[in-house]
Amino acid sequence: MKHLFGPVPSRRLGRSLGIDLVPYKVCSFDCIYCQLGRTTEKTIKRKTYVNAEEILRELEDKLRTDEGIDYLTLSGSGEPTLCSETGRIIKEIKNITDLPVAVLTNGSLLWREEVCAGIEEADLIIPSLDAGDEASFQIVNRPCKELRFDKVVDGLIQFSKKNPGKIRLEIFLLDGITSSVSEVEKISKIAERINPSKIQLNTVKRPPAESSALPIPELKMKELSECFTLPTEIIADYKSPVNDNFFSAGKNDIISLLERRPCSLNDISDGLGLHKNEILKYTEELVKQGFITTNTQNGILFYSKMK
Repeated sequence: MKHLFGPVPSRRLGRSLGIDLVPYKVCSFDCIYCQLGRTTEKTIKRKTYVNAEEILRELEDKLRTDEGIDYLTLSGSGEPTLCSETGRIIKEIKNITDLPVAVLTNGSLLWREEVCAGIEEADLIIPSLDAGDEASFQIVNRPCKELRFDKVVDGLIQFSKKNPGKIRLEIFLLDGITSSVSEVEKISKIAERINPSKIQLNTVKRPPAESSALPIPELKMKELSECFTLPTEIIADYKSPVNDNFFSAGKNDIISLLERRPCSLNDISDGLGLHKNEILKYTEELVKQGFITTNTQNGILFYSKMK
């Protein structure tokens, strides 16, 4: 499968089959917390990027052999709405299956009519809001120079008005940056204007792109969640997010690879033929359970087997 990955266990979406619509790491942001590392192509220019027919053939093949899928999720290696074929792909998916379609997006392009029209047929849209003002926006999301905070927020508000009940808003908080009550209250006021059906609070769980992106402890996250007036849940899992059956399926392959030498996310992906997002589910558990460790060299995160 070139464009599909999983299904992977997701706290939000159950068994989620990922559909990757852009090459690694094409995005309109360069978020300091991104688990996939730094953005290599930062752009707001939409392109075809993928062959829609190829994706749909892969999906039909996958659906014939895997019946335990809860959601088809447009996400992956970058910002899916940068793919100009997004709308067409969603429509064709609806002709193939009754499974619900979710779009995980940073929300940066919802001020564009063609982007909104393309994803409106999805069953669930989960955009992000990680800041309460322009200054924090620049620090946390490091957007394309063409993007301004007010413009992005206005796009989120207008899109939500047209699609009531379809929006869950993910808010990613970082210790020392967006962890004070005053900063979170700014975000809360904007969230009220967007008016999603639910707010989902998250923080760093996996090694981020930058060491300055620090996780917020569980107790503090619970305190900050009280700043929100809309229905709010904490999705940052401080325990174990991966079920045993999924975890046992790939951990030995990764450990065996790391016994030979330290590997980056790209190295593991190339060596095992797995999608990077799928690998991150495994490595998160392997680090927690003490099988492997991480270190950064020249800005690249490497995984090593514990000695």
